[in-house]
Amino acid sequence: MKKLHVMKQVLKRTRVDRPLLSFVVFFLVVAAVLWAVEPGMATYRDAVWYCCAVIFTTGFGDFVATTFLGKLCSILLSCYAIFALAIFTGVVVTFYNQAIQVQYEDAKLRFLDELERLPELSQEELRELAEKAKKLR
Repeated sequence: MKKLHVMKQVLKRTRVDRPLLSFVVFFLVVAAVLWAVEPGMATYRDAVWYCCAVIFTTGFGDFVATTFLGKLCSILLSCYAIFALAIFTGVVVTFYNQAIQVQYEDAKLRFLDELERLPELSQEELRELAEKAKKLR
């Protein structure tokens, strides 16, 4: 649950939820335009498949844009995808950095809590605490 909370914070702080949503909408609109103008794309699924091939690879060759509008949409989608994937990568890195920071803060708070209860700890707990302290060096 903490990771989901951290991801929400990262999305909110970086304000990438709207750009990523707009990319998804753009992707679906481009697929619809391609489906309408390209004679080789018989179904919307074919157009979505083509759009995925444009974004993630150099294309498989099973579908090709032949009209000017289809080629223009492919170029715009490719350019937009480069920016969207870069933003997504940055968000993922930020998320993991924040998750690591949260884990570190939790561990530090637990350690400080144990230090505050030092007189109440058993010999075994004291040995474990000493081992943790050695690892911090």
